[in-house]
Amino acid sequence: MTLELLRLDGPAFDAAIPDLAMILADAVAGGASVGFLLPFSPDDAATWWQSLERDVARGAVVVIVARLGRRVVGTAQLRLAQLPNARHRAEVAKVLVHRSARRQGIATALMGEVERIALAEGRTLLVLDTIAESEAEPLYTKLGWSRAAEIPRYAGMPDGELRPTVIFYRDLADTGSR
Repeated sequence: MTLELLRLDGPAFDAAIPDLAMILADAVAGGASVGFLLPFSPDDAATWWQSLERDVARGAVVVIVARLGRRVVGTAQLRLAQLPNARHRAEVAKVLVHRSARRQGIATALMGEVERIALAEGRTLLVLDTIAESEAEPLYTKLGWSRAAEIPRYAGMPDGELRPTVIFYRDLADTGSR
């Protein structure tokens, strides 16, 4: 099967909410610290995705999905800074791959697409955060992201445990896109 990466506009985003909800619910069930605590259902996840509809429609949040065949297996967001002095930067968020589809290069492909879209949007400085010592931390390092800081007890895990978070950045103006 071929991996397809799609940027979702308003109507496509609305249609994808059930798939996005399954990805998010799977991530939380698998222990990912992505802002939610257990119990967390696909309905809870769908409600959260619906809360982004306005930001997606106005282009403040870019949502990308990864599809294998007809199945959505991953997603990532690019949250474009809106203040006048910040229009060169964006935050990467909710880089999620369904547990059944991991270790196939999907997160790497999503990150490449995030960087491509960031440059197309004139965003040359990207930031993201992840749990220290998570599976994602070495991935971001491998992809050329720079570690800026570690903040203790920053993020709550789905079970409520507080864990340290690592802040990464990538200066696309300095390094160019991969």
